[in-house]
Amino acid sequence: MVTDAEVELLNADVAPPHRWLRDRLDDQIGGLPNAFWWLWLGTLVNRAGTFIEPFFVLYLTGPRHISVTTAGLVLTIWGLGSLISQPVGGVLTDRYGRRTTLAASLTATAMALFSLSFARPLWVIAVLVFLLGLVADMYRPASTAAVADLVTGTDRTRAYALQFWAINLGFSIAATAAGVLLHFGFGLLFALDAGTTLAFGLLALRFVPETRPESSAAPARLADPLRLLRTDRLLLAATVLVLGYAVLYGQVNVALPLAIVHAGLTASTYGYVIAVNGVLIVIGQPLTLRLLTRWPRRLSLPIGMALVGIGVAATGLCHRPWQFALTVAVWTIGEIGTAGSFQALIASLAPDHMRGRYAGALGLAWGASGLLAPLLGAGGFALSPTLLWTCCLLTGLLAAAGQYWLIDAIEHRRPDPPDSFAIQA
Repeated sequence: MVTDAEVELLNADVAPPHRWLRDRLDDQIGGLPNAFWWLWLGTLVNRAGTFIEPFFVLYLTGPRHISVTTAGLVLTIWGLGSLISQPVGGVLTDRYGRRTTLAASLTATAMALFSLSFARPLWVIAVLVFLLGLVADMYRPASTAAVADLVTGTDRTRAYALQFWAINLGFSIAATAAGVLLHFGFGLLFALDAGTTLAFGLLALRFVPETRPESSAAPARLADPLRLLRTDRLLLAATVLVLGYAVLYGQVNVALPLAIVHAGLTASTYGYVIAVNGVLIVIGQPLTLRLLTRWPRRLSLPIGMALVGIGVAATGLCHRPWQFALTVAVWTIGEIGTAGSFQALIASLAPDHMRGRYAGALGLAWGASGLLAPLLGAGGFALSPTLLWTCCLLTGLLAAAGQYWLIDAIEHRRPDPPDSFAIQA
């Protein structure tokens, strides 16, 4: 016969399922401040309403009756605006504050989207598209700096990884919903995209505190991100490595669909294959959050970059849909391994009062990759697919090796950079 004491002991040893789940969730996402979760929610809402960017070329060539060539030129204008968006946002972040820049950037983006829905002359569309590209990513350095201000230590990588997850979860929601909403016309997509963007701005203005540290240094200036790249060799190295990685990663949207069609498969196969990426990230990344913080960044980030290079390069060996899907799984695992690490690395490199400008300088690499990846990917594939895939492999491996050296160099650098690295008045 089991005694009452033994029953209590058994109940203590075997936690109820709901308690186990709660403890598991607390282990994965616990310990982060409330202000971070408002940023996370805003990011999710904003990305869940990202309807225009992926369908914009269809809007131009459909309802606006613009030729494919001209539509490509309009998208290039968008890319030019995006190229300088984050450096400008970084300066505004350090000069006027994180919350102010977040709210201003997102409000301006919502206004540009709303105005674009009514634009008809081509020159008006081109102007609004450039403005949209300019303001749409200005909030990113502010968000990166705010997270670095709010979250300390090893929790930063976890926080940035959670934001990365919110971006992908939101985009998955948007991709699913857009297919249904598109039946009601592009006007609704513009309105919802503008509305969710404005909602993020209002959330930031209401619930995210201003965290910009006080500093006696000279106010941030527009040319500061470029000066930093010239004077801080570690930031320059980080930006070059991210540029290489971003151009490599960009081939999943350029060279991968070309390879699938070249293998004799239909264009719709690309949709099924690339869906593996979203499913693995949405399901798998929350399960790896603690693992990312426990692994030394010196290992997780280079290994992740190398896996992306190997996975993308292996595309050249594929002929069947399941083979392409397998390569997507490989580089997706690598992508998960890098999630949040780039931002955390820059946050540890930058002085507190210059976090926006450092994030903006790094953002320049992502903006440049948006212009270089299509050019190099499509041109390389036309010249020699084998050469392209070989370059992808080498890029991934070299970026991984460079990142390993960079992390070691950052860890050994003094917390405050030498005077030559500082922005002078």
